[in-house]
Amino acid sequence: MPLVEYIRSPVHQLMSWARTQSMWPVTFGLACCAVEMMQAAAARYDFDRFGIIFRPSPRQSDAMIVAGTLTNKMAPALRKVYDQMAEPRWVVSMGSCANGGGYYHYSYAVVRGCDQIIPVDVYVPGCPPTAEALLYGFFLLLKKMKRDPYKPWTPELEHPNRPQLQYLEQKRREATEYKRLNLDLETPLVQQKEVAQQPRKRQGVKL
Repeated sequence: MPLVEYIRSPVHQLMSWARTQSMWPVTFGLACCAVEMMQAAAARYDFDRFGIIFRPSPRQSDAMIVAGTLTNKMAPALRKVYDQMAEPRWVVSMGSCANGGGYYHYSYAVVRGCDQIIPVDVYVPGCPPTAEALLYGFFLLLKKMKRDPYKPWTPELEHPNRPQLQYLEQKRREATEYKRLNLDLETPLVQQKEVAQQPRKRQGVKL
């Protein structure tokens, strides 16, 4: 391993640990999804225990939750608040209206997704999504923040147990195929298929 990689990787791990333990999202509630966002910050779900503390100023925030319907009149204000946030910054789109317009997708006054104005990292579906869904969306965002930007993305990096899941899925399909064909589990499946596909000989009747 080169010396630069040896130094850069631990530094990134330390910085990502500090960022994930002190996530400060800016409050940008636009519609009914903001009520669920407030519920997530209340005593029942308590975002504070994860270090997620809502801030009223974009200059002190490193994430933004777009909660609700984004209209054409509100879009410049959204972009202005996003530009005032310091790098690195992340965006969570909360609810169907923020994701793609929702019920007002064909309205002349509604933006069909806040990703047309600012880049979005995590989409939380629902109308409105529950506080648990928003919490899960933040967990996905924290996982994305911990990812090493100097390494190329692979499915195994996102899901370390992916090969094991593929192996189990293959075994499940083979068991289903065995059960459907009513075959013996000891004989290989390919050999049994060849035997099953052979035409049966018609037995004559002796008089």
